[in-house]
Amino acid sequence: MGSLRNTSRFNLSFRESFTSSQAGGKYNSLPGPDDITRAELSNGIVVLARSNFNSPSVVVTGFIQCGGLFEPDEKLGMADFTASALMRGTKRRNFQEIYEMLESAGANLSIEGSTHTTGFGGKALAEDLNLLLNLLAEALRWPGFPEDQVERLRAQILTRLAIRAQDTGEMASLAFDELVYTNHPYSRPEDGYPETIQSLSLGDLESFHRKHYGPAGMVVTVVGAVDPQRAVEQVSAMFGDWSNPEQPKPPNLPAVTPLHEMKVKRVSLPGKYQADLMMGVAGPPRRSPDYLPAVLGNNVLGQFGMMGRIGDVVREKAGLAYTAHSSLNSGLGPGPWTVSAGVDPVNVERAMDLIRSEIRRFTTEPVAAEELSDSQANFIGRLPLTLESNGGVAGALLNLERYKLGLDYYRRYADLVRGVTVEQVLETASRYLHPDRLGVGIAGP
Repeated sequence: MGSLRNTSRFNLSFRESFTSSQAGGKYNSLPGPDDITRAELSNGIVVLARSNFNSPSVVVTGFIQCGGLFEPDEKLGMADFTASALMRGTKRRNFQEIYEMLESAGANLSIEGSTHTTGFGGKALAEDLNLLLNLLAEALRWPGFPEDQVERLRAQILTRLAIRAQDTGEMASLAFDELVYTNHPYSRPEDGYPETIQSLSLGDLESFHRKHYGPAGMVVTVVGAVDPQRAVEQVSAMFGDWSNPEQPKPPNLPAVTPLHEMKVKRVSLPGKYQADLMMGVAGPPRRSPDYLPAVLGNNVLGQFGMMGRIGDVVREKAGLAYTAHSSLNSGLGPGPWTVSAGVDPVNVERAMDLIRSEIRRFTTEPVAAEELSDSQANFIGRLPLTLESNGGVAGALLNLERYKLGLDYYRRYADLVRGVTVEQVLETASRYLHPDRLGVGIAGP
């Protein structure tokens, strides 16, 4: 996909990896090697920066290599709980002081955990970039874990889990994960269960932070009205001396065992008027060569227009579903490739039959050339729209690094999309999807 070997080492003296084309008065709306600065600090932190002086703001996003993969089963939700507690007070400032500083500057900053990483993101006026990075550094490096705030956060998480337990869509998704990702980390909910959240102590959060938070694998992107070299210098000033010899490497993901038959799990939620169902398999990771054929095909199956073929057959023609669509959530690992529908409980079986019929057609007959062409035009056309804001560009740069796509990826993107053939879509779909080998989660009355 392209090389990321053009990386400068950054200690206290910075050597720019790539110069911004804005300096020469030229600006390309698609980020590329000529206007993305990529630098690596001496402690391993990667910084990606891009200027946009058309806006007075600046966006900071990134992640550290710490997530739910490090949790034992009896402490599920610990990574997310820890991440959510970081902004509740640091060694230097209490909760009130942190948010008064952000509010007075018209800025925002948040941190949240996920399966693979703990992500962060914030926005401020360019003149307040230092404030944003300073508060981020305090939260990540020197959290206070004030007991009153931690207990308040615990109560909020438990409330959220109680709401989840009555949400048909959420419960169908959890049931699906348990079937498709048996004996795999992806079978576990990132936010845990009420009993695991109740069991976590303040010491558990402090210990998890002390061991797992550090600079190894950390990525920071800065986009907005700031010189890229200056952005890297400011990140280095806040994080360049961070070290954690204890920080472990992320564990390797085990393989997902493919299903060899239909597996169905039903969750009873009395009093509900709608049933939600989720059907599917584990799809390709984001870096897989299968990703583009799969995601373009999925657009035809259940996304494009009025939710693609699935929406047309199940919702529009048969009138069986309030919503019906497919999705492919590829990431570092084999994320779910699913069809979801919200239906009247009496129509669950009929909706499942129609969905399986469409999957059978999708995996045995090539999509029409016009369908694929429309899907390709849709993907190519919406890319510039996602890059209209500083936040969109920052997220895009983060994905370049997360998935090792290469700094020229967005310049090559249109050709990559156009290069996908009808035959590749069919071949990829037939290897991943089979109408008689699906995991099915159903939740409703």
